[in-house]
Amino acid sequence: MLITRRLEFDAGHRIPNHTSQCRHLHGHRYAIEITLAGEIIRTEGATEQGMVMDFSDVKTIAHAVLIDHWDHAFLVYQGDQAVTRFLVSLPDHKTVVLPVVPTAENLATEAFRILDAAYVDTYGNQLRLQRVRLYETPNNWADAVRPL
Repeated sequence: MLITRRLEFDAGHRIPNHTSQCRHLHGHRYAIEITLAGEIIRTEGATEQGMVMDFSDVKTIAHAVLIDHWDHAFLVYQGDQAVTRFLVSLPDHKTVVLPVVPTAENLATEAFRILDAAYVDTYGNQLRLQRVRLYETPNNWADAVRPL
């Protein structure tokens, strides 16, 4: 069974070597869909009976390990020296330095990497992260999917 929880957050970024407007500092209202695979819990009387995982638990875990860190932060590539130097100069600025350029594809991959361990077999029902879909805009997204 697959279940999906959608969450949203706001963040800024730039694609430093891009030839379009994306090379400029800007922000997005990102949406992230977290898809989990697992067995439906059949234990009679269990609070999660009939579920793969409680959707509120999906949200709580995502916020703890990812969303609260990225929300209202500037996501910057560690190699983007001009911007990283500028952000460091701002007192108490919320900055996330990434090992990759913050494209939708790379952010989906990073989110998958960060979230993967957080959901492993949470309820003893072979639970695992299956896919992270990261929307940069309502019409553009990238999927990071567990290899077969």
